[in-house]
Amino acid sequence: MSGEYILVCAVQLGKNFCLYFTELECDALCKEKILRQRVFRNANSQLLVVQPDLDVAAFEDVTDQEMKSGSGMHFNIHCYKTTTPSAGLPVAFSIQIKNKNYYMCCEKEFGKTIVRFREGEVPTEIPCESNFIFFKKTFTSCSSKAFKFEYSLEQGMFLAFEKEGYLRKLILKKMANEDEVDETMKVTTHNAEG
Repeated sequence: MSGEYILVCAVQLGKNFCLYFTELECDALCKEKILRQRVFRNANSQLLVVQPDLDVAAFEDVTDQEMKSGSGMHFNIHCYKTTTPSAGLPVAFSIQIKNKNYYMCCEKEFGKTIVRFREGEVPTEIPCESNFIFFKKTFTSCSSKAFKFEYSLEQGMFLAFEKEGYLRKLILKKMANEDEVDETMKVTTHNAEG
């Protein structure tokens, strides 16, 4: 038996005191809060930098001065309430670059799921299956300030970085098993102002 609870809401009390229920949605997400102006660091202390015109998101060495300017580095984390908290905290990511808004999503390309930044706002309507929702999970039980982000549509696939030439590109990576500790998936988030 699972330890998860299922929320059931009665909508009508009928004849002979019978209860009638509406159809329940698979996992309703409701926006709770937005954490603004966050930077993402990998295990090498590099910052995630997005360059949508080049279709690139990569972790780079960044000076304090460059970080303060924030071009392509200051993210908003959209947090959602969920009916299945055991999966992790559902989040979406957005960023503003040169007065344009972008949100992170994943798309299939040549049979492989890749991370993209699409122009626009994080959609307000969240369907049961969404290519822009990730589950925020603690990286390890003894590392409460570091996280990993699992893609909501592919269990076991996490945001990570992969060396490609001189870049450490943002990718989705399959975790071999649940107990694996993969430093390429380790991310810390900090307020950009401090």
